[in-house]
Amino acid sequence: MIRVTKTFLPPLEEYHDRLRNVWENGWITNEGPLVVELEEALRRYLGVRHVLLVSNGTLALQLAVRALDVQGEVITTPFSYVATTSSLVWEHCQPVFVDIDPQTFCLDPGLVEAAITPATRAIVATHVFGTPCGIEEIEQIARRYNLRVIYDAAHSFGVRYQGSSVLQYGDVSTLSFHATKLFHTGEGGAVVTNDDELARRLAYMRNFGHQDAHSFAGLGINAKNSEIHAALGLCVLSHLPQLINRRHRLVALYDQLLAPAGLQRPQLPAGTEMVYSYYPILFQSETQLLRVTQALNSAEIFPRRYFYPSLTTLPYVLPAYCPVASDVASRVLCLPLYHDLAETDVARIVKIVLSSLV
Repeated sequence: MIRVTKTFLPPLEEYHDRLRNVWENGWITNEGPLVVELEEALRRYLGVRHVLLVSNGTLALQLAVRALDVQGEVITTPFSYVATTSSLVWEHCQPVFVDIDPQTFCLDPGLVEAAITPATRAIVATHVFGTPCGIEEIEQIARRYNLRVIYDAAHSFGVRYQGSSVLQYGDVSTLSFHATKLFHTGEGGAVVTNDDELARRLAYMRNFGHQDAHSFAGLGINAKNSEIHAALGLCVLSHLPQLINRRHRLVALYDQLLAPAGLQRPQLPAGTEMVYSYYPILFQSETQLLRVTQALNSAEIFPRRYFYPSLTTLPYVLPAYCPVASDVASRVLCLPLYHDLAETDVARIVKIVLSSLV
């Protein structure tokens, strides 16, 4: 059986070595030494000022909204995982959907300004499948209208844009370290910022508001992560270079074998260095997508429709007309891509795809 993704697990002895320290000192949670070590390692790896490990990527988004004191309308994308929208609603914000760019599948910056009202407080944009948003345009609009910018970078760990981490942009970027991600801690996530004061607020907010053991800096929740998760993350991090190289080889093979079909892929902005967390392709019609999916499933191969349907269909948001997002959501499919997917399996997947197009 071939699924759309597969969790990379480091050699068990490496994980045991990390866990031995946890067993010896008995420190399981509350910003233990492995959490601190992982945060520092991630800061160096990503080239950013502050990385704060949290329980998951959804809480990372909620903390970002709270730390920035965002209330009211938030311009966001209808083409992302549901957590991008549900986090806003959970924090009592009103998502205002703006359609996506048909080439990148990210929020279309050319449509953002028309959606701004006196109630608009922020822009939450997703680097979809790791493809950077129209960063310069979004940042310019945000400055012009005094808006906060949060980037949902759940798909973007390690992605670089114009020579530096894509996480350098916006007020906050949020990451998911779920087991399906390229870099993971089993369950987890992080908030990333270059703002010292914002980092201070995020730090106490993820720990019940504690300033120290006996005083509180403000309102907080329990969004901490554990030494058990951090140990896994430290092990995974050491294997990232070969994992990324392997994905590059598999993507190049997919591209080569699928070229005769002329299927659309997300267009990368100039200056983007990808890590390829996903391999999305856009079919000519939903009927074609369903035919290909059925053929693959019959061969025990299970791609996934990331992200279907459009978030405009959620029952707890206001109606919005985003025809490009609805169209792309109905036609996009992510093919299997993971560290030990064999080249022969890629060839078999492509053969089934090509034979099902006609």
